[in-house]
Amino acid sequence: MNIGILSTGIYLPEDYVTGKEIAKMAGIPEHIVEEKMGIKKKYVPGAGDHTCEMGIIAAKRAIAKAGINPLDIDLVIYIGEEHKEYPLWTAGIKLQQEVGALNAWAFDAALRCGTTVMALKLAKSLMIADPGIQTVLLAGGYRNGDFIDYQNPRTRFMYNLGAGGGAILLKKDHRENGLLETELITDGSFSEDVVVVAGGTKNPITKEALEQRLNRLDVLDPEGMKTRLEQKSMANFLKVIRESVRKSGFRVSDIAYLAILHMKKSAHEYVLRELGLSSEQSIYLEDYGHIGQIDQILSLELALKEGKVKDGDVVVLVSAGIGYAWGATTIKWGNG
Repeated sequence: MNIGILSTGIYLPEDYVTGKEIAKMAGIPEHIVEEKMGIKKKYVPGAGDHTCEMGIIAAKRAIAKAGINPLDIDLVIYIGEEHKEYPLWTAGIKLQQEVGALNAWAFDAALRCGTTVMALKLAKSLMIADPGIQTVLLAGGYRNGDFIDYQNPRTRFMYNLGAGGGAILLKKDHRENGLLETELITDGSFSEDVVVVAGGTKNPITKEALEQRLNRLDVLDPEGMKTRLEQKSMANFLKVIRESVRKSGFRVSDIAYLAILHMKKSAHEYVLRELGLSSEQSIYLEDYGHIGQIDQILSLELALKEGKVKDGDVVVLVSAGIGYAWGATTIKWGNG
């Protein structure tokens, strides 16, 4: 069964902060932020840039680009963050309404920054299993940068968190931009390493919690996490890429473009080097920051705009999310 990508959509806020500004807020040298962390600038939300709202804008752009009637969409999967307009809310249903997908049904999916890759696998499985699902919209927004405390060095690796929205339209029996196989790994030994301490059932929001800034992201065991993650992270990145490509009937040497999330520059270069790819076969998102699960959609759109992806190319979307989760999806772009 052929399932292809009809279109994508991206929304980026007007506001941004520079690496120099981040360095000043965090009290660290500018060159560390720009060169080691790889952040020249990142997008931050403006007054109207709410999480679901950014996804709605991106979804409308994807629908317009595809030239389809929103009434023809059968399913909406919200791929944005749990941090959204309201703390207890199904954002996908709101998004469905606002884009005019009135014949669809909707739900929210979440795997932190691995959500888009996971949702592509989920959408494909549902489309194969249910003959009534012909067209699926994946869309959502991200602004987890709201949880960053620049005075907390334990969260320094997350200073790149930005804001934006993204969307992907999938269609059954669409013979272009074929969605192939997805590989996922989750490791629960990291499940409570990175959390927002206050705001859940364990530690409700209180005046004292706010004063202690417990409503921000924190790393509860930074040294332990670093040691354990170093033993697994890069290996798992490479494993999901290789397995996704292999299950799709290709070799790593067939990869033409790698749409990878933003991470520190040395890690980005390591992944490319281990796969035998050049810097021209990816885009380092140093002018955007890490927009969570939107990174892969953004990278793909930028690559198409810059001519880095052509008909017949093998494209791999790669993600990782705290928890920890790693994922990769292979796409055969164009008619090739």
